Amino acid sequence: MYWKIASLLIFAIFGAWTLYESKSRARKMEKKEDAFWERELLADSVRRKPIDGLKYIKIPEDLPTELLSDNPEMVSILTTIDGLRKDKILNLTGYTNTDLKMEYGAANLTDLSRFDSNFTTLITTFQKWADLLLEAGYENEAVSLMEYIVENDGDIGKTYRLLARHYLDNGEPSKLDVLIERAGALKSLNRPYIVESIEALKS
Repeated sequence: MYWKIASLLIFAIFGAWTLYESKSRARKMEKKEDAFWERELLADSVRRKPIDGLKYIKIPEDLPTELLSDNPEMVSILTTIDGLRKDKILNLTGYTNTDLKMEYGAANLTDLSRFDSNFTTLITTFQKWADLLLEAGYENEAVSLMEYIVENDGDIGKTYRLLARHYLDNGEPSKLDVLIERAGALKSLNRPYIVESIEALKS
């Protein structure tokens, strides 16, 4: 008898605690959602601000465009690069649309999003280019392209792994520390994975 009563009490307490936790989580989620929409509404009211002084990314002029020039994939890559030269490029990784509107004004969001998309296209194209060069035996030229990606805070994991392997194979293990430092400063969600992959090669 006492055992049944104790069991019922425990069940009732557990049920009450579960209900409390559920309501508590719901209230927290509701507060977060309210805060998000409040900030979003405020961001939409921010006036356009000058963006001419932002750190735009320049595509180097001294690229190994003469290599593999008869390769159809290379032709496509160079066409993409030429197209990117005609527009602006920004690395806005880590910024939400709300962040951008708050910082630079809602009217600039479309342009900023395009500039950021250009950056993604640039680094993925450079990595594809580097892959082709590596396959053809042009390792130094490929390394230069990948180092450019890292210098501009690109977050392609393959780029960091290939560079790390190159440095190890060529007796430059100290450069892995620089890679880890650069990777650790990324604002990308890929940051932990990239850092871990380099450290795994180092150990």
